[in-house]
Amino acid sequence: MDRSQLPLNALRAFEAAARHLSLTRAGLELCVSQAAVSHQVNRLEDVLGVQLFHRLPRGLALTDEGAALVPVLAESFDRISALLDRYAGGRLREVLTVGVVGTFATGWLLPRLAEFNAAHPFVDLRIRTNNNRVDLAGEGLDYAIRFGDGAWHGVEADPLMAAPLTPLCAPAMAERIARVEDLAGEVLLRSYRPDEWSRWFDAAGVPCPTLHGPVFDSSVTTAAAAMAGSGIALLPAAMFAPALDRGDLVRPFALEVETGRYWLTRLKTRAPDAAMHAFRDWLLMSVNPTG
Repeated sequence: MDRSQLPLNALRAFEAAARHLSLTRAGLELCVSQAAVSHQVNRLEDVLGVQLFHRLPRGLALTDEGAALVPVLAESFDRISALLDRYAGGRLREVLTVGVVGTFATGWLLPRLAEFNAAHPFVDLRIRTNNNRVDLAGEGLDYAIRFGDGAWHGVEADPLMAAPLTPLCAPAMAERIARVEDLAGEVLLRSYRPDEWSRWFDAAGVPCPTLHGPVFDSSVTTAAAAMAGSGIALLPAAMFAPALDRGDLVRPFALEVETGRYWLTRLKTRAPDAAMHAFRDWLLMSVNPTG
């Protein structure tokens, strides 16, 4: 069929009638009469040369041909609607999908998103949080902000900021801790990276005790457990500044150990577009405003 001859009004009328299985309710949705919907459906059936509905005494039933057409039309109309929603200020908004490790998302990025959105209204930003395990290609991500050493195969990585770890705990628990050695008598919450506590104790010059605390896959949930008094967490203090300021968490020792940093990453095969350039430039400037 010639695309210029597509009976769009008829397709819309059929899709609405198929959802409601009623010409009357379809007409109410489309703000036309029942007769107008019926006319458009009949026209579509004539164009296609097939029957799309069985006309029943109390409504409609889809034929096999009609049932096959419905999901294709519904998806097409949804995609058109989503695309039209992306136009703002006379410009097409560009979708940018960013995967972010949860700690960085809550501790740094989310409080600053309004600033980015105001400066770049053409970017339709989509945030997906994760526990630092990410598949850029498989998840369809333009960027991923992750924690590590920056050495990921096939990935371009821009360093963002260091995130040294230090013990954090609830105020009541901090009252029992005067020396590093006192930690051996407390529950030490663990992450899925097993060497963090041993590295911190090495830096402190104290043998690492046997670790029996629960294991978490996210610093955000580890911090929540620490606030609840479940144990002592080893966390990047900079990402939990609000909790420290409120007194929900306490930092019993000044000693920090660096096990990695946050990075902005993208696949080397992914050529940056305007939205990607805008986000990268804003992010790098924001984390290091002095250059």
